[in-house]
Amino acid sequence: MALIRKRRLTEQQQRRIQKQQKTRQEEIDTSNDLEGLVVQHYGRQLEVEALSVPVEHPPQPVTQPGEPEPFWKPVELGSIWRCHTRTNLELLVTGDRVKWQADPNTGLGIITAIHPRSSLLTRPDRYHKVKPVAANISLIVVVFAVLPEPAPMLIDRYLVACADAEIPALLVLNKTDLLSQNDPILQLVSEYEALGYEVMQTQSKGDLSALAKRLDGETVAFVGQSGVGKSSLINAIVPDASQKTNIISENSALGQHTTTSTRLIRFGTSGALIDSPGIREFGLWHLDADKVQRGFPEIENLLGHCQFRNCTHTHEKHCALREAAKNGEILPRRLESYLRLQDEIAEAQQKN
Repeated sequence: MALIRKRRLTEQQQRRIQKQQKTRQEEIDTSNDLEGLVVQHYGRQLEVEALSVPVEHPPQPVTQPGEPEPFWKPVELGSIWRCHTRTNLELLVTGDRVKWQADPNTGLGIITAIHPRSSLLTRPDRYHKVKPVAANISLIVVVFAVLPEPAPMLIDRYLVACADAEIPALLVLNKTDLLSQNDPILQLVSEYEALGYEVMQTQSKGDLSALAKRLDGETVAFVGQSGVGKSSLINAIVPDASQKTNIISENSALGQHTTTSTRLIRFGTSGALIDSPGIREFGLWHLDADKVQRGFPEIENLLGHCQFRNCTHTHEKHCALREAAKNGEILPRRLESYLRLQDEIAEAQQKN
């Protein structure tokens, strides 16, 4: 049997398909559509919170004496419905605002349309295809901790993703009760603060009122390597979140993946928290060099000042970046992160 390869579409073909899908959506009868919010997703199966109810509720079936009572689920504000999506819609994620239709007889729904997104956090998968993570978020909380040992290069990757999506970042050092005197991680915190990033320190069982106040009114995505306490923080701030937490494996010192799907949890007056699966590496191969620079503002300001226009910033003489690192103007580890990301992008472009 011959292997059938998926043909790569040109930009013109992609625009034509998007136009056709938009036209089909406009032709669909939306008189029975409800407003909803995707609060959890498992691939193309999603859970949607009802943000509106029908003007006229469908009548509940009447049963005769002795007959079994049929299944019936009323459409109520705040009720959660398992939904499927129409095939002409793009991949939906937690945080998407949608139009949908409910079937009280089955307790299931179908998503018919998606509202325009104000922001979208994405990352590539192992096949170098861009995968959406969360939509309509206004703040990304990057959580790191004393244990497992923080990976500054991973934190830098998150900051590049935030800069690319134009979403502010909040760095949270968790498990501060495990800090030792003159702990090296405090130097890491000072470095990010000096770069202009907002940083807070917390512990899951401590006073989280300051963090709760900061997050209220925001739609927040929690990211960070496994085991840093993302779910534990959410449990402490929203006790009824019922997030599953595990103890870090003593053998590997790496966190176990305790959150199996991305979910949205209401919080405060008008805010929401989004908890995403723990990931140990955050690839950014889909970005170009210019977008990576946005995540390193201190390096971006020095680009173009090297003696050679095609400087690789690795061995050339009179390299502005290497001289700045040598003089303490920029952090050597940040320069290393920047160069490694550039190498990853160049390698990915060669493969494609």
